[in-house]
Amino acid sequence: MGLSYCRFRWVNMLRLQKLTKTYKTGDQALKAIDLEVPKGQVLALIGPSGAGKSTMIRCINRLVEPTSGAVLLDNTDLTQLGSGALRRARREMGMIFQEYALVERLTVMENVLSGRLGYVGFWRSFLRRYPQSDVDEAFRLLDRVGLLHMADKRADELSGGQRQRVGICRALIQNPKLLLVDEPTASLDPKTSRQIMRLITELCRERGLAAIINIHDVALAQMFVPRIVGLRFGEIVFDGVPAGMTPEKLTEIYGEEDWEATIEAVESDEDVEAAE
Repeated sequence: MGLSYCRFRWVNMLRLQKLTKTYKTGDQALKAIDLEVPKGQVLALIGPSGAGKSTMIRCINRLVEPTSGAVLLDNTDLTQLGSGALRRARREMGMIFQEYALVERLTVMENVLSGRLGYVGFWRSFLRRYPQSDVDEAFRLLDRVGLLHMADKRADELSGGQRQRVGICRALIQNPKLLLVDEPTASLDPKTSRQIMRLITELCRERGLAAIINIHDVALAQMFVPRIVGLRFGEIVFDGVPAGMTPEKLTEIYGEEDWEATIEAVESDEDVEAAE
């Protein structure tokens, strides 16, 4: 394994202990994963398709039920919670989806405010009766991501990058401690992908949020995220800083490829990023 973060003396807000997921087919998506994420740290999760990245994120908030192991959020084991306690715990975990998961016929503002469902209840949200403080916060978030002028537009009128920004606002209005981000750039062009990754990492830094970002693009992970965890066949095979992503490590994670060319491309992109 690469550089370990276990030596850090920060408060670990998220701990996975022997987290395992075996599907009914017998396929083992996660194999006794141990992982600690300190408060405020942003972590990129990389690996080939089928490595277990999305399964890990969904096991954390129990959109997928783990087979065994523990998920400790501030020392509360989420795997032991009943439905009511789990709903309350999910308020502290904002989710940003690859396919945005917006309600197309609703406005940008209504989609952002839907992030408060866990607090205001179904009927108040159905009747659009959100507290003024929630509305004010939604306006602040939209202003922060550059979409204030689009608050009244329907979601189906937005570009992919704009939809992802709405999804970010919806997650942040929960006032979470942890962001779970599943392939935020998969459907975006390279320039928009950089903008979205920059925005997510900046917002986490501003708010002191921890985040786990499942991402296929190794170059983006190296450019924006201080810690990278590599999965292969449901196991962690790398845990360290971007500089540790050597051709040998990339081969261990993904298999044989011309990784020297990939690393050179990353360094070139970093020069462009610094100039922007």
